[in-house]
Amino acid sequence: MWIYQKKLEYPVNITAPDPRMAKALMAQYGGPDSELAASMRYLTQRFSMPDIRVRATCNDIGTEELAHWEMIGTMIYQCMRGASLEEIEAAGLLGYYTMHNHGVYPADPNGVPFTASYIQCTGDPIADLVEDLAAEQKARATYEHLMTLTDNPQLINPLRFLREREIVHFQRFGECLEIVQALQSGETRTYYPSVTVESGGACMCRQSN
Repeated sequence: MWIYQKKLEYPVNITAPDPRMAKALMAQYGGPDSELAASMRYLTQRFSMPDIRVRATCNDIGTEELAHWEMIGTMIYQCMRGASLEEIEAAGLLGYYTMHNHGVYPADPNGVPFTASYIQCTGDPIADLVEDLAAEQKARATYEHLMTLTDNPQLINPLRFLREREIVHFQRFGECLEIVQALQSGETRTYYPSVTVESGGACMCRQSN
């Protein structure tokens, strides 16, 4: 069960059209390392996780990734809003416009539609969690790439927020991996993590065993 708050996790207010950035942002809307892929991956993998704490973490992060997907979709729409056909064509989005107008469709910047083949669920918790760790690092890297493509703070600020959240998710999945490894080795561990994300995105994590 989900309770939906009718507001974005972080405010998005892009006032000038920028179809070039709209196209770049599609990487995180419908690409293989997108927020949609992350959400579907974690919400699928959660069922076979052997510990309630790990299942809860997959559920929580998978749900938050849907909120991030909503943010990216809003950013794409606002970047396309008000753009002229000349600007859309210059950004290489004439084919996209022909099929979707100013709608927001889950495809990558090359126009390849989203597919479930982007995600994996092996049923092996260690294999799945290692994949999740890699996914968060790829998302972080993508947000860093996107931030280098613009000097508009209306774009940079939400992208920076999303990048910082990927760092936190990486830390959480790292703790989940340790929990599962401890279970498999017969150890008992209780985690009380405390995480602070600094302004530059650095993540400080403390835990008690």
